[in-house]
Amino acid sequence: MRTLLFALVALIVAVVGGTAGLLIYQARERSDLLKDDPPMTAKTGGVTGIGKMKNADDPSDPPFQPDDKTADAEKLPDVPKASDKSELKALNKENTLYLETTAAGEKRVLFAAEVCLREGILEVFVCKKQTKEHEAILRTDLDARFLHAALLAAGAKNGKPVQWINPKTEEPDYKPASGQTIRVSVHYTKGGKAFTHPAQEWILDKTTKKPMAHDWVFAGSRFVKNPDRPDDPEYYLANNGEVISISNFMDSMLDVPVQVSRDERELHFEAVAKKIPPLGSKVWVVMEPVPDKKK
Repeated sequence: MRTLLFALVALIVAVVGGTAGLLIYQARERSDLLKDDPPMTAKTGGVTGIGKMKNADDPSDPPFQPDDKTADAEKLPDVPKASDKSELKALNKENTLYLETTAAGEKRVLFAAEVCLREGILEVFVCKKQTKEHEAILRTDLDARFLHAALLAAGAKNGKPVQWINPKTEEPDYKPASGQTIRVSVHYTKGGKAFTHPAQEWILDKTTKKPMAHDWVFAGSRFVKNPDRPDDPEYYLANNGEVISISNFMDSMLDVPVQVSRDERELHFEAVAKKIPPLGSKVWVVMEPVPDKKK
């Protein structure tokens, strides 16, 4: 694993009060990746609107402009603890990323996100802000490196991203994403009521007319160096947009371990508008590593 990621994990594991959170914040401030990215804060409700977005897959596409009606947007609710006996530790200064440890010693990662799409075909469940809002239900302004590091601190084991081509033969050779299964749920308010349920309930499989049946696995994305700036930290490719994916992407942090095409003609997952709160609503995403079954 890369040196930078080890440093991030060390900071998270060493959380004592707010000290490690402040160190992570300072590291974030030094990162060019987040230079002009205003934080989403739990106190203020975060980003005020849903801005224009270009299709990250095709720079020639016209700017994407979702229906920016956020007057009914729900505020970020209190952090959802698994139980009153759970211990929560903030991992950033904005209090939008937490590591939770239950009384039984189980760990979960919780982070804040925002509804950016309620209707339409999906390729991603959670994207990085200003990347793939045109095909994702939620977006977050957190650096995906910190989410990756938090999952490692929670005991999750990453595997490998999806493979489409055999690197030796350069022939088609599909291998699904691998890694520990991660249970993903959402916590939010709608119409004054609080809801918590699996993220799949917001994703309709049009072929079965039922919620998406697949779980996610911790694929772990990839780190790359910029050859033009060799002294810069390695870039975490999930920050291109594929934080939690539905279609298979080599850059995904979390991916589904089954073949799901990215071909527009074959996309068959769509958002369930009636269950999703209004655009701009703030949501907690909960990622819970599922223990491997004992053989």
